[in-house]
Amino acid sequence: MGNLISQFFFIPTPRLTEKNCPDQSGRVFIVTGGYAGVGLDLCKILYAANATVYIAGRSSAKAQTAIAAIKAASPASAGTLAFLALDLSDLSTIKPAVQSFAAQQQRLDVLVNNAGVMFPPAGSVDAHGHELQMGTNCLGHYLLYQLLSPILARTAATSVTGSVRVAWAGSIAVHLLTPGPSGIVVNDADGSPVDKGAEANYAQTKVGNVFFAREFAKATPQTGVVHAAFNPGNLRTELQRHWTGVAAWVTDTFLVYPPVYGAYTELWTVLAPELTPDKSGAYVIPWGRIGSLPAGVERAMEGETGVAARFLGWCERETEAFA
Repeated sequence: MGNLISQFFFIPTPRLTEKNCPDQSGRVFIVTGGYAGVGLDLCKILYAANATVYIAGRSSAKAQTAIAAIKAASPASAGTLAFLALDLSDLSTIKPAVQSFAAQQQRLDVLVNNAGVMFPPAGSVDAHGHELQMGTNCLGHYLLYQLLSPILARTAATSVTGSVRVAWAGSIAVHLLTPGPSGIVVNDADGSPVDKGAEANYAQTKVGNVFFAREFAKATPQTGVVHAAFNPGNLRTELQRHWTGVAAWVTDTFLVYPPVYGAYTELWTVLAPELTPDKSGAYVIPWGRIGSLPAGVERAMEGETGVAARFLGWCERETEAFA
């Protein structure tokens, strides 16, 4: 309960912001959904610090608008901004995007799996018939990471230890909205997630990202790539566009912060020296601290229930045709 409360109230001042972000010259970042909300604010900070930033998403128009605004905000930057076209809800678009990126860059220092869908209208599905949140938040990012993992590992081999990272978007929903103690309810037959309704499904996708961070962290000693999942914080962003009712009003009025605070959480996750390789797989809470997870989620990842392993097996099977 203490860890839950600390994600809502009495949050320490952010330790890494645009004011003290170290120079990122020569480093390459991909930020999914980087043209709106938290992702946009993160891209602003990274570009101002002279990074090369690829904004990955499906809307070229939104990306170009964001790029213009980011450049205008930091006219002295020596960084680079580019759009990387992909649709996380359509797995067939991801490999071409990775191929396009690889044709332009020889390195990738950080992948920020920031984009997501929350509480879409009932019946929303991705291009392959999966529940839209699961398809976008989990399957799309799972495949994107798998296809980028070779270049991440090559970059890590010639970079400062612990500096090459993958960040996976969690949420306070991991603690508040999951439909069962393991975080995800899976079918016994194939490990697929059970549809539990929009709110619970959203929470399941965030637990899925926690599973990814912990599972892929097991390879850190071999690849040098550090993984972490993060709760960006309770923020006022485009994610709430489908959220209505009294609960939405109370949350939006009293319990949310500007999107830039979520960017501070992400910035700490991808840059803080405290996140060393031995802490790969950690869960980061606002605005840049290592926190704890619900006991049932931990048990699911420790193999006691087999839920995490079965879920990852399902993700692999659902995406392998597009790899």
